[in-house]
Amino acid sequence: MKQKGFTIPFSGLKQGKHEFKYEIDNTFFESFGYDEFNDAKINLSVSLNKLTTMMELSFKGSGVVNVNCDLTSEPYDQEIGSTLELIVKFGEDYNDEDDEILILPHGEHQVDISQYAYEMLVLAVPHKRIHPGVEDGTLDSDVLQKLNELQPKETRQNKEESDPRWDELKKLLTDK
Repeated sequence: MKQKGFTIPFSGLKQGKHEFKYEIDNTFFESFGYDEFNDAKINLSVSLNKLTTMMELSFKGSGVVNVNCDLTSEPYDQEIGSTLELIVKFGEDYNDEDDEILILPHGEHQVDISQYAYEMLVLAVPHKRIHPGVEDGTLDSDVLQKLNELQPKETRQNKEESDPRWDELKKLLTDK
């Protein structure tokens, strides 16, 4: 998917390093049909090193996404940070099957980085999203109170009470 503003025209650039800066908000993710974030504020910097036969792209993203906690559904700000290295080479046909190498057809004069930025940032969010207030005990939530009420009570094994039915079976193990 082509994302407006995330296409780097490299044909007019001199050899060497070039910096590109982007501010990413939630509309970027929504354009990919991704609606897991309530809000996003991410700074992305892309360094392009143009060489004679290829280019090296270095992505660095950091910021905050607002997500819902997996346990309580309470929204919270999750800090994220990620990097990605991509090599751009030229060949007969377009090929993006390799995660680290992009092949553009000869004569191409720009590269769309939106898909790479999207995947890098979405994967930077922890798989399990837990509100910091859950971990330190400061979050007061109806959901947490209900989970505590429904938590299983101590089992007999924890109290170390023996069950006479199991005692007979345990004797079989020792009666060899």
